[in-house]
Amino acid sequence: MIKREQQMVNWGTPQGPGPGVSTVVNIQTETTVPDHIVWSLFNTIYFNYCCLGFVAFAYSVKSRDRKLVGDVIGAQEYASTAKCLNIVALVLGLLGTIGCIVLLVVVLPAAYHAVVQSMQHFGGGS
Repeated sequence: MIKREQQMVNWGTPQGPGPGVSTVVNIQTETTVPDHIVWSLFNTIYFNYCCLGFVAFAYSVKSRDRKLVGDVIGAQEYASTAKCLNIVALVLGLLGTIGCIVLLVVVLPAAYHAVVQSMQHFGGGS
């Protein structure tokens, strides 16, 4: 009789292993999106050819704003545009700087020499 009462008491509790309880942990990987703001600022100050450095700076600021809001895809798009504009501004700025140096070193002395020779040629005849 006692054994039967113990069996009745155990009817409410599960005898075997219960249903499996699973816990899902979502781990977000922090993707760092470079906003290229320092590069854009440099191009704005030094190589602002056709305002490309300033436009790149504006896109960099937009990328930083999107990153702060949590819009990673929007931040990546703005950062990609800023990177392309920075590359173009840097290349054009470097080409312009190299062109000015070549102009000052090679072309200007040759032009000066040609002017001096022509003045001696025309000035010596009178």
